[in-house]
Amino acid sequence: MSRILKVVRLQLVNKQTWLWIPLIILAAALTMSIIISAMIPVDAPKYGGAGQAPLWYFFALGLQALTLTFPFSQALSVTRRDFFLGTLLTAAGGAVLLAVVFLFGGWIEDVTHGWGVNGYMFRLPWVWENGPLAAALTYFVLALLLFLVGFTGATIYKRAGGIAITVVGGGFGAVLVGLVFLVTRFGLWGQVGAGIASLGALGLALWGLVAIVALAGISYLVLRRATP
Repeated sequence: MSRILKVVRLQLVNKQTWLWIPLIILAAALTMSIIISAMIPVDAPKYGGAGQAPLWYFFALGLQALTLTFPFSQALSVTRRDFFLGTLLTAAGGAVLLAVVFLFGGWIEDVTHGWGVNGYMFRLPWVWENGPLAAALTYFVLALLLFLVGFTGATIYKRAGGIAITVVGGGFGAVLVGLVFLVTRFGLWGQVGAGIASLGALGLALWGLVAIVALAGISYLVLRRATP
């Protein structure tokens, strides 16, 4: 465990990547969201998607967590297992903190009636419909899932190069297009929409946990043979 915590400290040496950039993104997204809400001349609640910005940053964070730190960790004789677990622990901690920030932001929006302009970036109804704990889990899962998507992509690139990551990305895109074609061909969009609606944000978050486990397993297996 001490070796894993050393990897956590190694990752957090780069405070710009893990702290200042996400804070700047969050502050900028919130400021623009409030300004835009104030400009819309309606009394109804205004829900914005600016809160996605710091969440999507976790994708870039996953890329950087490997490419910027992995070669240095190998020079320090850190095992790939310890590097993987330490990096995943760091990402999970960051996702927890982001979920707490989003919960606190949602509480402020509720108390201030949307920052005084009836604008909401954190307290989105479909996310909060099952309560604050479910909302926190949703934000946590989404952040960690995006991190692992970036991290897994970076490990594939490190292991097999640009052609491999292009083939994997193209194959994934082809599968998505194929699924869209099948759903459209057999007129299943109504059932798909109803299924997603019945799951809600909490149900989708629980399925996201399954995707997190799968991506973590893939990235670890690839990382074991990756070269700095």
